[in-house]
Amino acid sequence: MRRHSDCALRSPRVRYALAAFLLFALGHSALALPRREQRAIHKEIEALEQQWREAIINNNVSTMNHLLADDYIGITSNGTIETKAQVLAQSRAGTVRISKLDLSDIHVRVYGDTAVVTSVADLVGTNGASDISGEYRYTRVYNRRLGQWKIVSFEASRMHDVDARATKKNRPV
Repeated sequence: MRRHSDCALRSPRVRYALAAFLLFALGHSALALPRREQRAIHKEIEALEQQWREAIINNNVSTMNHLLADDYIGITSNGTIETKAQVLAQSRAGTVRISKLDLSDIHVRVYGDTAVVTSVADLVGTNGASDISGEYRYTRVYNRRLGQWKIVSFEASRMHDVDARATKKNRPV
């Protein structure tokens, strides 16, 4: 005599649903990694963010070269695209000078071998003769390659007159 559970597992529909669930569970980082490992990855990415911050302030081209992936693409706050070679060349030339860089509101999200960081950067610095001091929101994307996290993408947006915009929203028209 057959048991009902044996019959259910032999059904193609049930087998496909079970296989789809297992693939989803194994592929989804939150389900695939233990909580402790997730925390460890978050801490590792946060440490890399601090390494990047120090490299920018100290104009440490060697550290920047190590942290950036060869296929890195960045989008600056004015919309220009920068490659790894361009970022390193600017640093070597001393074009961009950052004297203060404070990070806040840091959020790290991990999706398998990809980590997305969003944050607010309050910086004091220049780009050539232009003052670039101010607050920026940014997104930096890391990808784990051969066991090492590398920065593959970055995008920054300058936060203009945040208080003024908040006041205008609350004003009657």
